[in-house]
Parts: sequence; structure tokens; C-alpha cells
Amino acid sequence: MSTNGDSPEASGADTSRDPSGFLSEIIGAPVTVKLNSGIVYKGDLQSVDGYMNIALERCKEWANGKVVRSWGDAFVRGNNGQCFLL
Repeated sequence: MSTNGDSPEASGADTSRDPSGFLSEIIGAPVTVKLNSGIVYKGDLQSVDGYMNIALERCKEWANGKVVRSWGDAFVRGNNGQCFLL
């Protein structure tokens, strides 16, 4: 309990977490990236930066539940991504 009566969250305690540590731990893991357009890319995470730009290895493009293309390596610009799944 804080001395001023505020909850720890309200008193400035760091409740947000920087995702960079987590993201660096999952380099090499299989991930799914869904774009704003609805296209889905699945591949192994090669790198991610502070803008959420994502590089994938062994990348495949999926649409309507089927593989449309195999890209090998692919780069997804961060502002095009809708969600990022493990």
C-alpha cells in the first residue's frame, strides 16, 4: 500500500512492459502476421525493430486458409501489421 493512499498503479509504478526483451527471446520462433488488408504471413521471426518492422524467414502467404505463395524471406513494414501471433 502506498503512503499517499494511491494504488501502486496510480502512483507511477511501471505497469507497462517494454516488449523488446520478449521479442528478442522469440527470434527464430514460428509467428503469424496478419496485415490490415487481411493477408496473413507465416514464417520464422528473423528480426523486429522498434517500429515493429518484421523480417520473416521461410515465409508463406496465406489467403482463405490456403498457401498462396512461398516467399522465402519477407519484410513486413510495421504500420501494415494488424496483429502478431505466436
